Amino acid sequence: MARKTLGLLSLMTGLASLIIVHAYGESVPVTTPFSSGRGDHFHEKLRQMQEFKASFSRRDLASAATPGYAPAPSPQVTSGPRVYGVISYGADPTGKSDSTEAILKALSDAFNGPREGSLIEGIANLGGAEIHLEGGNYLISKPLRLPDAGVGNLVIHGGTLRASDDFPTDGYLIDLSASKSSSSYNYEYITLKDLMFDSNNRGGAVSVINSLRTSIDNCYIAHFTSNGILVQSGHETYIRNSFLGQHITAGGDPGERNFTGTAINLMGNDNAVTDVVIFSAAVGIMVSGQANTFSGVHCYNKATGFGGTGIYLKLPGNTQTRIVNSYMDYTGIVAEDPVQLHISSSFFLGDAFIVLKSINGVAKGVNIVDNLFSGKNNGVEIVKLDQSNGAFKQIDQVFVDRNTVQGMNTRATVARASMQGNGTSWTVDFSSILLFPNLIKHVQYSFSASGSSFPNHALRNVSENRVVIESDVAVPASVFVTVDQGVTS
Repeated sequence: MARKTLGLLSLMTGLASLIIVHAYGESVPVTTPFSSGRGDHFHEKLRQMQEFKASFSRRDLASAATPGYAPAPSPQVTSGPRVYGVISYGADPTGKSDSTEAILKALSDAFNGPREGSLIEGIANLGGAEIHLEGGNYLISKPLRLPDAGVGNLVIHGGTLRASDDFPTDGYLIDLSASKSSSSYNYEYITLKDLMFDSNNRGGAVSVINSLRTSIDNCYIAHFTSNGILVQSGHETYIRNSFLGQHITAGGDPGERNFTGTAINLMGNDNAVTDVVIFSAAVGIMVSGQANTFSGVHCYNKATGFGGTGIYLKLPGNTQTRIVNSYMDYTGIVAEDPVQLHISSSFFLGDAFIVLKSINGVAKGVNIVDNLFSGKNNGVEIVKLDQSNGAFKQIDQVFVDRNTVQGMNTRATVARASMQGNGTSWTVDFSSILLFPNLIKHVQYSFSASGSSFPNHALRNVSENRVVIESDVAVPASVFVTVDQGVTS
């Protein structure tokens, strides 16, 4: 009975030690008051199990620990997911030494890594390979480019890229361009996310050249002198949830008059900018491509009074742009020869306004509706015409109406007014409201006379944005008039 008890106690003690090993992942010495040949044999086996377990624990702890800067002897790529950690290539996460070549080597390995068929014709699918910056701050002395065109489904994420003092002033920290491509596009489905770009007042942050379905998400871009983001040719670049500014400020910067550069330059088609803040630059977004859309954009980059522009649509005659749910904060929108332009549900603060600029005198298919305008009673019009290059001559389907205005002067293409009088002529002047001078395409009126007479009345004249109604006899009457400048002729 005593031996059974001793054996049971020894087994319980061994199990307790095993539980401790499992919980803490390291060898714990076992102390027991019992000593027998059988117990010594059991403890020897248990010790061997502990050492075997500890070897796995040490390996797990080593791989999970955040390494200090000490370049590994060989790059580490996981055998499962294709994640290329740049520190193992020799990149310095402290930003003290140049990491350009190390990151370029990681890009090269990803480019030459396993491929999973293709995306669009001529674009190899890298299967979601990742260039992981591992939370480091890396000094970059020349643009980071892939070795060649023709790949897609690649992610670069998780750290900061900072231009060195000798970085080329016409370069971009990440440059998705190529000298030639076997496809119609250089790249497809490249994702840049969770990144900070510091251009160090030398050039730009990201260029996307002739690429398809590029995503720039949750990025902070600062200290650019050319463009924060340049998109040229290609289409479907989506810029989301990001912050851009030449100088890091939160408004009211004493150097605002001297802001230069463009935060986002879209020279391609079918792109989208969503939930983006632009807090300093001469131009927030420059657009010279078609069919782009902007939603949830907050521009306070440089006040209009200092010569800044929030969104500049520089594609006369072929605008095809939608701006919705955005916030133009002391800086406005300029559209050259707007054709198919929609601006709605946006807020214009601090006398910010919209300019329709004549290049060839064309304005067609323009909707400026349901916006909020707030000013300081300086007599600023919510929509202005710039006809310094010539008057607008081709005007069709332009609709400016239903905007809520406080402290600014309303301009619209639809107006309503009434007047009362006793006589034979009633003149209603819409010149202070209508947007285009001397243009009324459609008039509706009603004539309500007092007394027992039934006078004949008619629309007699429409000129200089004035409407004249006349009757054949003098009567006391009320006239109600609606005019429209934008109805199709």
